[in-house]
Amino acid sequence: MGVEKIVSDRVLITGGFGYLGGRIALDIARQTSWQVRLASRRHLTSPSWLPEAQTTPLDLLKPATFDSALKEVRTVIHLAAINEAECRSHPDRAVEVNTLGTARLLNAAISAGVERFIYFSTAHVYGAPLAGHITERSLPRPIHPYAITHHAAEEFVLAAHDKASIQGIVLRLSNGFGAPAHSGPDCWMLLVNDLCMQAVRDKKLVLRSSGIQQRDFITLHDVGRAASHFLNLPRVKAADGLFNAGGESSMSVLAMAERIIKLSQETLGYKPELIRPQPGVNESAADLNYDISKLKQTGFVLMGLMDEEIKQTLKICASMQQGAKA
Repeated sequence: MGVEKIVSDRVLITGGFGYLGGRIALDIARQTSWQVRLASRRHLTSPSWLPEAQTTPLDLLKPATFDSALKEVRTVIHLAAINEAECRSHPDRAVEVNTLGTARLLNAAISAGVERFIYFSTAHVYGAPLAGHITERSLPRPIHPYAITHHAAEEFVLAAHDKASIQGIVLRLSNGFGAPAHSGPDCWMLLVNDLCMQAVRDKKLVLRSSGIQQRDFITLHDVGRAASHFLNLPRVKAADGLFNAGGESSMSVLAMAERIIKLSQETLGYKPELIRPQPGVNESAADLNYDISKLKQTGFVLMGLMDEEIKQTLKICASMQQGAKA
């Protein structure tokens, strides 16, 4: 494949119809002048929630689909991957899609003359549960096929960056949460979204644990802003290409549940009941500091807006429940 001349600021978003991809696409379209191209195995027409976007077929298991998807693209934001449940059930497929698929797409992007390849990985490459002070220098110890295959894919991206074949950026994302861009993504197993749906559907929040464990939370609004930030980041500020992407909002699951209850009362007009097992006699939880100092040194500033994101998620859940009853 020959090198294509870059004729516009066009970004290709793989997994662009998914949960993260949809919100990132919306934020880039709203905040920048970049043209958005959404890649998908199934969706071939521009979505109603972003009608100005281009669409293109792309299947990570079919490299023949890469050429047209990458044509006249300046940056790739790579999100397409199989989820945690499927990775657990089919670790061989996880390697084929998440790791080898990423490596093949990366090589195709290099051949096509793409300038930058932004790969969204996961904080769980550091292990699970996350605990202590975690920086990019912390030793990765992934234990789940989802994290293992993402970590392996990271190495391809960072190696290409080190060789100056392409500007490779890896973002290790903590617990992103917020309302989806549209009704398609199945995102309701994620902690905050699940609790918001319970608040609307059941008028109660049921925790499967005592909730004292710590997690770092980042709003999807800030995830989208981070993606937009890296589109135009000067190479010198990209350093070695590896960044933690979190919200500097470490809190217990219980504290998050209580926050959702409070905001449910403000947004929905009632206070859901909280049901949870009590902590064991010797149960404790380690503190978590998911350090994003390196990301902030590039000039990125978090907006937070956690309550606004939760309220919007509650409203989406309410709308979905009303639609289901109609």
